[in-house]
Amino acid sequence: MRLVSGAIGWGEAAALGVLQGLTEFLPVSSSAHLRIFGPLLPSGGDPGAAFTAITQIGTEAAVLLYFRRELASIALSWGRSIASTGRHADADSRMGWLILIGTLPIAILGLLFKDAIETSLRNLYITAAMLIGFALLLWAADRFGTRQRSLQQLSWRSGVLFGLAQALALVPGVSRSGGTITAGLLMGYSREAAARYSFLLAVPAVLASGVYQLYRSWEVGSPVAPGPTLLATVVAFGVGYGVIVVFLKLVSSRGYLPFVAYRIVLGLAVLALLHFGVLNPL
Repeated sequence: MRLVSGAIGWGEAAALGVLQGLTEFLPVSSSAHLRIFGPLLPSGGDPGAAFTAITQIGTEAAVLLYFRRELASIALSWGRSIASTGRHADADSRMGWLILIGTLPIAILGLLFKDAIETSLRNLYITAAMLIGFALLLWAADRFGTRQRSLQQLSWRSGVLFGLAQALALVPGVSRSGGTITAGLLMGYSREAAARYSFLLAVPAVLASGVYQLYRSWEVGSPVAPGPTLLATVVAFGVGYGVIVVFLKLVSSRGYLPFVAYRIVLGLAVLALLHFGVLNPL
């Protein structure tokens, strides 16, 4: 095992954990926030893709806790349908298959473009462009989407499209929840249905990515020491759980315009900081 003790200390790791918990489930891109604000900390370093993926284990643990009954029902029904070769398939087992199919795009693309995801795609000019561009897409989807379809109407085609939208979040600035929610709204799903499915769809992909990066940190090292990384993950879990509770209560009745405006302002701020040399794009 070779762990590299990074310059980011306990206090900064806790702050990044709060940031991860606050932004993971909102359509504003948690990876972009860690990429932007990490270098602005006193230590001045990018916490890296591994740190981001590991702390996401904390926020996904919050999803597992909040949706524990729904996820358990899906897993049990899916398992029964496998054991009975599909003779006892129901809505929950079908949802299990849709989640697995929707996970394939991000798994395949994540492996194919692993090096770029950890290096060139973390360029802050790309992050700023994604924040602004996908803000406009989210606004259009929320403004013109019919918002009439429920998760019970989720089709195989929609499941694949949701998965492709989630895969776009491999680029910081897109947002995993923002990409899937935008896709759902464009396909006519309600705000609540799109948000709920984005949470469920993220579970296998985010947990697999986090465990993989945790394993890699044991093999090749990490820019952040294990203790602060663990603290950030625990903090992200607590904050993330609170965000889920509040977000799902608000999403059905309120639009996404505040998040659209925030993304655009943040993207323009990043471009300004890059222009004046406060931030380094790489």
